[in-house]
Amino acid sequence: MAATRPGRPDPVFDPPHPYGYVYVGVSVSPPGRGPIVRSDRERKEVLAEIGALLPEVEARPEVVATVLYEAVFMPPLSGAPRYDVVVLITTVSPTAADDLMASRAYRALGGELVMVARNARRIGETADGPGDTFLLNHFTAPDADRAVVVWEDLAHWYVTAIGVDNSTLLRPRADDATFAMVNQVRLPGGAVRFLLAQFVRPSFFRRVRGGLRSAGMRALPVFYRRA
Repeated sequence: MAATRPGRPDPVFDPPHPYGYVYVGVSVSPPGRGPIVRSDRERKEVLAEIGALLPEVEARPEVVATVLYEAVFMPPLSGAPRYDVVVLITTVSPTAADDLMASRAYRALGGELVMVARNARRIGETADGPGDTFLLNHFTAPDADRAVVVWEDLAHWYVTAIGVDNSTLLRPRADDATFAMVNQVRLPGGAVRFLLAQFVRPSFFRRVRGGLRSAGMRALPVFYRRA
């Protein structure tokens, strides 16, 4: 993420993208206790295998783009996903994801289907940049519709207090999905810098944690880099 100047008055919610998103996770060797993801030979092999399969996926007419992520920082939170390898596939529409998932190219990827989603809210473009860190923030919530409203309020804080300038909120098609939504954000400053920027601000505990708590929500972040 290219940081914007803190103090920006309000986030500008751009029109959601019309695409579909297929989120596939693979748990190879996530950290046992601490959050730091160490280099691992088996993970490297899995990344190479999946990377070799992605050109066939990308060649399909319903696919817009694919991204292969490797985890770099996984806070040890109860209920948090343990996928140290993630594939995020963008399709031309949410319904086009069905054609993709019926294909041999998709099935060859293996892994676990975390969700098929649509873009519910958006700030800017969560585009790639060299060396950038990406946050996939997974939210649980008793009320998915209210969760989006809460997220909108929290987005104001992240734009004005932290300087976040991009965010792609993914909401699953299925009502029984594990997560009510997943937020994708580009963070070129890195995971630790981003977390510290939150924790040193008392308003984070009042506005962000308080808002989540009042809605019965949990945020389960995992940080990645492009493999």
